[in-house]
Amino acid sequence: MKQYRKKGFYERIIKRAIDIICSLLALLVFGWLYIIVAILVKTKLGSPVLFKQIRPGIIDNKTGEEKLFTLYKFRTMTDEKDENGKFLPDEIRLTKFGKMLRATSLDELPEVFNILNGTMTIIGPRPQLVRDMVFMDDKQRLRHTARPGLSGLAQISGRNGITWENKFKYDLEYISKISFPEDVKIVFMTVMKAFIKKEGITEEGYATAADYGDYLLKTGKVSQDEYDKKQEIALELLRNYKNNN
Repeated sequence: MKQYRKKGFYERIIKRAIDIICSLLALLVFGWLYIIVAILVKTKLGSPVLFKQIRPGIIDNKTGEEKLFTLYKFRTMTDEKDENGKFLPDEIRLTKFGKMLRATSLDELPEVFNILNGTMTIIGPRPQLVRDMVFMDDKQRLRHTARPGLSGLAQISGRNGITWENKFKYDLEYISKISFPEDVKIVFMTVMKAFIKKEGITEEGYATAADYGDYLLKTGKVSQDEYDKKQEIALELLRNYKNNN
C-alpha cells in the first residue's frame, strides 16, 4: 500500500532550513569535539574511524518505497573475529570506550552530515535497520513518511528500554503533530537524558538492541519461515543499493 501523509508548512520548508542552519553551526562551534572524538576512536579502536550503515529513509512519493541511505557514526566496536573469520558477538567487540560513546550519543555526531545532505533531520523517528523495516506493517511504515531523525519522541520516552510496539506508537504520535514547539521540547529532553542523566541506549542484558524481526520471532509473532523470507528480502534490498551506489 502506498504511504501518504499530508505535511504542513513547518515540516516542508521551515524544518529543513533549521536543519541546515543548525548543522552548519554545530560543525563550526563543535568542530574541535569532532576532531577529539575522531582521534580517540582512531587510537582506541583503529580504522576506519567512521561506521557506515545502510538505513531506510523517507518514502519516495513516486515509488511508495523507502529511499535507502548511508548513515554515518563514529565506530564503537573492534573488528575482532573468530578462527572462521566471523565477527565475535557484539558484547565482546563493544569496548568500555564504545559504551561511553553510545551512552552519551557522541557516536552519533557524524550524523550531522546526514542532516546536511537531507537524508535525515534533527528531530524525527530514528532510522531503523533495513532488516527491521521489512517486518513493519503498513501502519508502522507511516513513520517513514517523515525524514528519520537524530533524536525523536521515542528516544526521550525510554530510548531502547521500551518495547518495539511503544517505539512505533511514539513515532506515529510524533508525525501526527510535527511542530516547532514539539521539536524544541524533544531537543531539550534529549540533551537532558543523553548528557545530564547519561541514560544508555541498550536493552537490559544486551550489548545492543535486539532487531525487530528477532523480537517478533522470539515472541512467536512470526514463524521461522516468515522470518527467513523477510531476512532474504532485506539482504536483496541491501545488495541492490550497494550495486547502484
